[in-house]
Amino acid sequence: MSAPNQKKSGGSMGGPMGGMPVGEKAKNFKGTVKKLLQYMGKYKIALVIVVVLAVLSTVFNIVGPKILGLVTTEIGEGIMRMITGAESGINFVYIGKIAAVLLGLYLISSGFGYLQGFVMTNIAMKVTYNLRKEIADKVNRLPLKYFDKKNYGEVLSYVTNDVDVISQSLNQSVSQIITSVTSIIGIIIMMFTISWQMTLIALGVLPVSIILIGTIMKKSQKYFKGYQEYLGHVNGHIEEMYGSHILVKAFNGEKKSIEKFEVNNDELYKSTWKSQFLSGLMMPIVMIVGNLGYVLICILGGSFAAAGKIAIGDIQAFIQYMRQFTQPIMQVANISNVLQQTAAAAERVFEFLDEEEEEKDIESPVSPEEINGDVLFAHMHFGYNPEKIIINDFSAVIGQGKKIAIVGPTGAGKTTIIKLLMRFYELNEGAILIDGYDLKQFSRNGLRSLFGMVLQDTWLYNGTVKENIRYGKLDATDEEVISAAKAAQVDHFVRTLPDGYNMVLNEEASNVSQGQKQLLTIARAILSDPKILILDEATSSVDIRTEILIQKAMDNLMKGRTSFVIAHRLSTIKNADMILVMDKGDIVEQGNHEELIEKGGFYANLYNSQFERISAE
Repeated sequence: MSAPNQKKSGGSMGGPMGGMPVGEKAKNFKGTVKKLLQYMGKYKIALVIVVVLAVLSTVFNIVGPKILGLVTTEIGEGIMRMITGAESGINFVYIGKIAAVLLGLYLISSGFGYLQGFVMTNIAMKVTYNLRKEIADKVNRLPLKYFDKKNYGEVLSYVTNDVDVISQSLNQSVSQIITSVTSIIGIIIMMFTISWQMTLIALGVLPVSIILIGTIMKKSQKYFKGYQEYLGHVNGHIEEMYGSHILVKAFNGEKKSIEKFEVNNDELYKSTWKSQFLSGLMMPIVMIVGNLGYVLICILGGSFAAAGKIAIGDIQAFIQYMRQFTQPIMQVANISNVLQQTAAAAERVFEFLDEEEEEKDIESPVSPEEINGDVLFAHMHFGYNPEKIIINDFSAVIGQGKKIAIVGPTGAGKTTIIKLLMRFYELNEGAILIDGYDLKQFSRNGLRSLFGMVLQDTWLYNGTVKENIRYGKLDATDEEVISAAKAAQVDHFVRTLPDGYNMVLNEEASNVSQGQKQLLTIARAILSDPKILILDEATSSVDIRTEILIQKAMDNLMKGRTSFVIAHRLSTIKNADMILVMDKGDIVEQGNHEELIEKGGFYANLYNSQFERISAE
């Protein structure tokens, strides 16, 4: 379940810097492009329309110089007639008709170009929308172990940087490729209709340009790869540092953070300017080669005109075509870099979408409505790393409505038990049963609807107090919200706020105290009316007075519910029906408080040492 503008109350969550194109070379360019085209398969008809419109727009535009050459020829011949004293001079009526035709052609070309841009933009936006939607859905289907090894900043970059690159490329580059290729073919045909000799000279320029461009691209690729790599490092570091800004300051980690940032940023700078410098060389090189071609064309065209083999207007048209010929070549050269960037971005997105997902829910899951709350842990074995098992042969029987406390030193596996109970991770061996049903017999949503959670790290988002409480049951009435707040001992406090239940919590929820946050999360849990309750060190970060309030609220919450309480303060779980004492992933003792104290074992030592520490303070 998600919430609008959701923020963890303990820190900010800012995404990586968007809008900056990535520059990595795809590992499998052809395969990725093929996959992207397959992904766009549902827009086949629209893409065909784009191609047709782009071709028509280009064709009508290409014909222009040839027709314009007729005007030049008429003006030249008209001037010659005037010099020789002929009765007729320049035929302005003829020129006017040609100008009207040219205007019509260019208007039609512009119209087709506008329609093509409209259709292509529509396709690009739909593809972008679907990709972002699929990424968002994918995040919810990934196992938590994926995020144990993946930087959050990198995951967010799929939605921002990578999808933006694909969107921009589809919106601009695809149309440009079609236009450029059509222009090159059309221009070659038009040049051959004027003079095959001059056309061969013009085409001789092409392989020279391609060789030079290919050489530069080959040298620039390693820098583009470095650019993408270090952009991810910089984004991830910024995300991490600003998300834990207070913690960094508290431990004087600014210097170390800045040093790490500067190292990554320096590498990013080096890769960026080298890749951009080399790619920027392509256009001037192509222009130089193209200008050499102009010189040769002018010399040959002048000799043909002097010999009467070619009209002046045709030379003018050919030079225009020559100029137009180099432009699409340069565009293709630039687009080639963009396509590589796009392929790299698409490859990253598709790799993410292909990541291994959680096991699918069974087709006919058990209804959570039928559940009472009996829990059985049967010979559980689990490790976040299969080679390092941290929970060994864990077994326990929990009756409905019982209050179960889980205690033990840090790293004993207390919180891990809860994560497994909610099926955030899959067991290596053994099983967990609720009312005799294996967890896998439930849908994940159905299973998790059984639980209400109150954690040490409170989670509140930017919204009103009422909205934050209602997050436990989105269709709850105002009366139900207030009733839950009263049961959580937080109603009085809320009514003292400037706008009461309508007061807006800021993004960090820092305009209320830690204890008040905790009471609000308890109210949320009460409102959700869960069958099973999980309290994870809910009173560990508050003062004694607030602890008493929270304890009362939790007592109200736990009435009639199977409850799992993880606590460091052992004084808070004296009244538990059963205490499970864990050490190194195993249950070393179990029983109620009195029984365990009398036993004088691990729990008694833990309790007495804590009591002695409190007395000393």
